[in-house]
Amino acid sequence: MAGPGGAVTVFHAEYAWLGGDGAAAGVVIEVAGERIAAVREGVATPPPGAVRLRGVTVPGFANAHSHAFHRALRGRTQRERGTFWTWREQMYRVAARLTPDTYHALARAVYAEMALAGVTCVGEFHYLHHDVGGRPYASPNAMGEALVAAAAEAGVRITLLDTCYLRGGFDSPLEGPQLRFGDRDADAWAGRVSALPADGHAVIGAAVHSVRAVPPDAMRVVAGWADERGAPLHVHLSEQVAENEACRSAHGRTPAELLAGSGVLGPRATAVHATHLTPGDIALLGGSGTGVCMCPTTERDLADGIGPARALADAGSPLSLGSDSNAVLDLLEEARAVELDERLATRHRGHWRAAELLRAATAGGHASLGRPAAGRIEAGAPADFVTVALDTVRTAGWSADALVEAVVFAATAADVREVVVAGRRVVSEGRHLLVRDVPAALTAAITAVT
Repeated sequence: MAGPGGAVTVFHAEYAWLGGDGAAAGVVIEVAGERIAAVREGVATPPPGAVRLRGVTVPGFANAHSHAFHRALRGRTQRERGTFWTWREQMYRVAARLTPDTYHALARAVYAEMALAGVTCVGEFHYLHHDVGGRPYASPNAMGEALVAAAAEAGVRITLLDTCYLRGGFDSPLEGPQLRFGDRDADAWAGRVSALPADGHAVIGAAVHSVRAVPPDAMRVVAGWADERGAPLHVHLSEQVAENEACRSAHGRTPAELLAGSGVLGPRATAVHATHLTPGDIALLGGSGTGVCMCPTTERDLADGIGPARALADAGSPLSLGSDSNAVLDLLEEARAVELDERLATRHRGHWRAAELLRAATAGGHASLGRPAAGRIEAGAPADFVTVALDTVRTAGWSADALVEAVVFAATAADVREVVVAGRRVVSEGRHLLVRDVPAALTAAITAVT
């Protein structure tokens, strides 16, 4: 993703969140190339030639957990009752139809929708690797390469979390559309993913799909691959009660205990969902510094449950946020849902400060995606930031001493006005500058696979 060279661009933010509980007024952000060169507060008058950012400017959002092709299911799966497992069958039908070309078109449109929502980096939990029947493509990483290209064309960074997926369940092989997900074994997975190139735009990470899909010996191979490269490592954890029960039956341990014994947990690891945990599981995750990615809108949509986010954070697990199935694409909704869902579960208010939730949507997510310098508006950080309007029907009536609360608890993705990635404006006045008609692109790409 080419930046604007070595030229200095000056932005003047009406207000900016610099990491504390409040927002600063009159903030100048100087950008040299793809990084922030300097930040100055208390500048009431925009410098000559400065790009004016009206509203509250915050670091770019990190969508730490996405399955781009699930976007094709939005508004369709709600016609039926059922469970996660019945929803999964509909998801498989879309997966069976995708090709590198159609996936590229769909992902490009989905990532453009993310950019309009203020997402500057996506963590794509990618497991759709092969052709129908599991046949490798001539280029073994054709699907992953399509996703990386799609993100670049949509103007967002990507951490491709290439996923090891070897079996259909604890005691069942891959079958049907699942054959497209699987490599021969963990060594074959490692050989394939090692050929994926990384650059400033794309970070290549690893993922264990779940304890049901990857046996312990294979988990060790994946964890070892990530350790050798200092790469992020993600895993679906305890999303379903049925999975917990099956894991105990097969291994005599909870999924978190199985991951701990297989070397998966640790500071570079992120457990996605972590919904149904024992107190011992929470202690394992927190004590090892394993991050947790909550995806509240998907967890609600699939009737999965409410995870113990506050208890995990108190135990030592950093929080990040994801859109998962992309039933909704709004990181501000994900942020406030962590607090609001916890209120429903406990019947008490005030579990999370607004700044904590905004940090999860920004710095916390970027760190989980192997980008620890991102998610901050400070000198040396990547020049990725987003401006949220204060003059919409949702944000009108804001108070200067509660601007962070207005962003987290009142604003939505529709209020994002400006998005800068690597020093380049990707969204201006709410319009995507690289994908001119995002709704039309989404309609065409979804029609092609449904």
